[in-house]
Amino acid sequence: MAKVFDKLLLFFYSLIAGAAALFALILSFAWIPLDDVYAWTRNLYTDAAVMAPTVTVSLLMLLATFRFLYLTLRSGRGQAPSIDQRTDVGDIRISLDTVENLALKAASRQRGLKDLKARISVSESGIDIVIRTLVDGETSIPELTEETQRAVKQHVEDITGIPVSSVGVYVANVVPSQTFRSRVE
Repeated sequence: MAKVFDKLLLFFYSLIAGAAALFALILSFAWIPLDDVYAWTRNLYTDAAVMAPTVTVSLLMLLATFRFLYLTLRSGRGQAPSIDQRTDVGDIRISLDTVENLALKAASRQRGLKDLKARISVSESGIDIVIRTLVDGETSIPELTEETQRAVKQHVEDITGIPVSSVGVYVANVVPSQTFRSRVE
């Protein structure tokens, strides 16, 4: 929930900062007559209908600035997302990058797959893995993907001890086979 709030706050902050920059540019190029600027400034000091919104927006911008400074300067946020397990001896943390590399390692052992990419997510039932690949076009795609799913699931479960709930294989395209011509001179 905090991330959604921060994104929304950043969106409005950017809009207001952009409007302020645009207003400063308009003033710099003297596109607003000087008398109108003096009148608005005078109203800012004397008219509550102009003063109240200006003070409110300024205070909100100042609070947003402090929030963004806090988010930037706080420590301890540099850790990668991980899967945490508690054992009798202590805690185990396995990063999602580790699981991704294990899945790619298992999938790369399958003949006929090229240009592998993996996406890992964690659900209540375990790890969800999606492998994106190109195939060589010479092996049966259903057999190749089923074998890849089994190999990835088995390898990740054996190494991490975490159940894999699903392994999806997305075949993006077929790699054109390279034909070599023999050259006789």
